[in-house]
Amino acid sequence: MKRSAALASLSRDHHQALVVAQQLRRATDATVVEARAAFLAYWAEHGRLHFRLEEELLFPAYAGHGDPHDPVVLRALGEHAMIRHRATMLAAAQFADPDALEQLGAELAAHVRLEEREVFPLIERVMPEHELDALAQTLEAAHPPW
Repeated sequence: MKRSAALASLSRDHHQALVVAQQLRRATDATVVEARAAFLAYWAEHGRLHFRLEEELLFPAYAGHGDPHDPVVLRALGEHAMIRHRATMLAAAQFADPDALEQLGAELAAHVRLEEREVFPLIERVMPEHELDALAQTLEAAHPPW
């Protein structure tokens, strides 16, 4: 399915998140430092802002037309909280464990799949095209280029 222009910048972020998630899932004792650094750089430069844009712009725009208590929306928000927590813990830790990185990578990849396969299609079905267009402009203005 072709993604709405309103969600294109967020989908581009998702591609980068999947690249980082794959690095995390494949981390070994020899690559754990590199995988951790790649995730923390992604998180600082894009991931944190991506979550904020979804929480402050996308989900409120959707709530004007759809059920803000929809289980898929609540699940996405819960996953945001969990991934934020793991990012904070990873940044604070002196060392990273390959198993913990693998878990974070799996959770990040699953979250991207949830948004791409369920959340975004829901939003595209519910929101009027003219509001999606306005949202696209707002998201693009708030989103730094890769």
